[in-house]
Amino acid sequence: MDYQEHRFRAQDDLELYYRDYGSATATATPVLCLPGLTRNSIDFHQLALHLCPDRHVICPDLRGRGKSAYDPDPANYAPPALLSDVGQLLNVTGCHRVVVIGTSLGGLLAMAMGAARPTALAGVILNDIGPELDPTGVKRIGGYAGKTPDAMDLDQAIAHIKQLCGPTFPDFTEAQWRDEAKRSYRMREDGKLVQDYDPAIAAAATDHDASPINFWPYFKSLAHIPVLAIRGALSDILSAETFARMAKEKPDLIQLSLPNRGHTPQLVEPACIAAIDEFLETHGRTQH
Repeated sequence: MDYQEHRFRAQDDLELYYRDYGSATATATPVLCLPGLTRNSIDFHQLALHLCPDRHVICPDLRGRGKSAYDPDPANYAPPALLSDVGQLLNVTGCHRVVVIGTSLGGLLAMAMGAARPTALAGVILNDIGPELDPTGVKRIGGYAGKTPDAMDLDQAIAHIKQLCGPTFPDFTEAQWRDEAKRSYRMREDGKLVQDYDPAIAAAATDHDASPINFWPYFKSLAHIPVLAIRGALSDILSAETFARMAKEKPDLIQLSLPNRGHTPQLVEPACIAAIDEFLETHGRTQH
């Protein structure tokens, strides 16, 4: 196996899971990868393999996702509990200063860390997320999150993911769609594919849509922290207008707009790899 699997207890005793790539004794700054709303650590597997030869990479399943336990109280799927989990994970792994790569929700958590735990951030990479969410994408995600068919065979799963994500990956080959389906669902013992997250996560997110959090203050908390912002040029979550305002609010912001990608880029596209490598070479070379 290319990584080690570990579990730890959150502050409320919920058992959480993370993948551990590379060596904890590596001298380069560790990387913490935080996934999107209904996603998990597997999304970062290829990127982690690329980074881990000389860098410690931690990829958690947030509570209610993947191999982490489901929370009996869906209210704990909100950012405060998730931030507490991230802080506990940093303590458990001994990673006191990291570069955070956050996709979608994971990027919102990275921004919040700028306010709650700024000394832990050596840098932040935001994957198709900003301080404002485009209502078009929020409505789209709300339309399918938590509503995946009960069980599918692989062909059905491929068709389903194509229906959901066709505009996000317009240049995907059949092989890429097959890989995406396998990454997006969990295989049961009977060989059927099912969603790999607690449906209550989607319900909790929908409940919060009525009064969305203003994340501009959190983004501004990153004023003195290096940030690379990646946007899928076809994104319906991070608008071009918000992306442009982010650069005005943070003049040293590094930006990459990725063609033929919506919400969200996979971060293994050649342009993403090049930008991430350059960012880490500049801002994540050493832990001290």
